Amino acid sequence: MTETSYSAEASHWHPVALVEAVADAPVAVSLLEQPLVLWRDGTGSLQAWADQCPHRGARLSLGKVCAGRLECPYHGWQFESTGRCVQVPALPEFVPPATHAARTFAVQEQYGLIWVRLAQASDAVFQPSLPVFPAEADAQLRKVNCGPYDVAASGPRIVENFLDMAHFGFVHEGWLGSRDAAAIADYAVEATPTGLRATGCKAMQPQSNLHSTTAAEVAYTYEVTGPYSAMLTKVPDANSVALAGYRESIGLFICPVGHEQSRVWFRLAVADFASPEQTLRDFQHTIFTQDQPVLESQCPKRLPLNLRAEVHVATDKASSAYRRFLSQQSITFGVIP
Repeated sequence: MTETSYSAEASHWHPVALVEAVADAPVAVSLLEQPLVLWRDGTGSLQAWADQCPHRGARLSLGKVCAGRLECPYHGWQFESTGRCVQVPALPEFVPPATHAARTFAVQEQYGLIWVRLAQASDAVFQPSLPVFPAEADAQLRKVNCGPYDVAASGPRIVENFLDMAHFGFVHEGWLGSRDAAAIADYAVEATPTGLRATGCKAMQPQSNLHSTTAAEVAYTYEVTGPYSAMLTKVPDANSVALAGYRESIGLFICPVGHEQSRVWFRLAVADFASPEQTLRDFQHTIFTQDQPVLESQCPKRLPLNLRAEVHVATDKASSAYRRFLSQQSITFGVIP
């Protein structure tokens, strides 16, 4: 992606790393095929720059942070938090002009993740906010991040899988579904400003969560909160769960690394303050690693937005609505128009 080739997806905020992953040393990540370097300046503020020194193109992520400045590994040029070079060791008396600067991007922290937007404010197609995760404000739900997972699939294929209940009895047999109870009842889908909302979703599940004691019908609500993000809430039958008042929300946040390569995080919000964090992560890990080989097997890897490119049935109404949303938003990354 060049400095001027901003697209609709470049105008969105995308997760690129866990907050705790960036401490004293620079960290290399990639977003929309743009290599980035993340680092913290002398005040602890996050910086997200193109991972390329403007001098001779070396990866700045191979450098180090010195007294609150990012030092290039090749010639030791040092850059302050604005991106401007302030020191060239080979020319101690030289005062670098403003043109001697790294390319910087907007960055912020939320949900325990670092978010970056590639389009500059003046170039952005529009100015969306971060994907909403309403459960974040609920003090009665414990928040735990899971991931990252590096997946050889496009971001939109992963979102579509997240919205799909008909695979439960086959991909997650014995956990979220069973093949002898694979029928999916009708549900409602409505368009929203950020994507869609699916309500009235129900599934019979042998073990919908860590505390399930018996198979039960579980009520789901899904919401697409951006082109590469979604969330669900699920409430099992109270008589099927050992933990009183159990409920949960799960946020899906995807970094579209490449057209067919994604980095994925889940943010759990669960009414469970007793289980170890790793136990909560292990359950989610079990579920997603059942999905991953199927996702990576799909052909084409990019999601076709033309609804005639693949066949559909009534249970696919959420994914069909998602494809229409991506088309309306002029999303081109990870899809086939």
